[in-house]
Amino acid sequence: MTYLPRVAAANSAEWPDLGVELDRWEETGRVARLWWRDDDAVAPTRALDRLLDLAAGVPLALAVIPADAARELAAALDPLPHVSVLHHGWRHANRAADYPGAGKKSEYPAERHPVDVADELDEGRQWLRSLFGPRALPVFVPPWNRFADRFVPLLTEAGLTTLSQMAPRKAPAPRGIAILDVHLDVTAWHTTRGFIGREAALGRLIAELRARRQSGGDTAIGVLTHHLVMDGSTAEFLARLGEVVAGHRAARWVGVRELTAEWLAAP
Repeated sequence: MTYLPRVAAANSAEWPDLGVELDRWEETGRVARLWWRDDDAVAPTRALDRLLDLAAGVPLALAVIPADAARELAAALDPLPHVSVLHHGWRHANRAADYPGAGKKSEYPAERHPVDVADELDEGRQWLRSLFGPRALPVFVPPWNRFADRFVPLLTEAGLTTLSQMAPRKAPAPRGIAILDVHLDVTAWHTTRGFIGREAALGRLIAELRARRQSGGDTAIGVLTHHLVMDGSTAEFLARLGEVVAGHRAARWVGVRELTAEWLAAP
């Protein structure tokens, strides 16, 4: 889980291009790793059922909003050992709106009082652990992928070991905490709020794969989805991606528990 600079995506790509890139990985004797994060879960819904059916045994990290998390969600996940729970803010509320000039949407802008932030982190962590037990991993996913650096020490105080945001980072990762970022967001937030498109998604994915192959890096590539806005084209892409990964010896899905364990075991 090392810091990577910005990776330039290809303008477009198709499925055969992904196969070619994975073949090159196989020639080097290495295996590319992907992990899947889905945000904004609070309760069982048809959209969540669709996501869980789509994952079909693939390790899935579900970022759950603590303040709204329902006991019914824990019951729905109980028979699914491949699904882990991440800590997704507190209420997914835009607290930057409370402070003129605070900037883009964030639940944790730097202007907030650290005591208030610490209380939310602690209460959220306790509630998720009470609901989901060991399935609730100590991984914090800030809403809108924004979290003021001054609050990073509060994460460890709340028992959170890992921070997951959106790559690329504009600066090196903060010290003292593991980083598990996502690299491919398949939702077109600034336009249709649907799928970004097959060519764009594959272009980004292949660029990330190529960068690791050429540099020798082994950072797992994070794929980000939002089940509440997932359309048919997104589901089709993810299903095809799952088939490709399952069918190629140079690619595999990896769970968050394995990735965080690697950081904790590092010297």
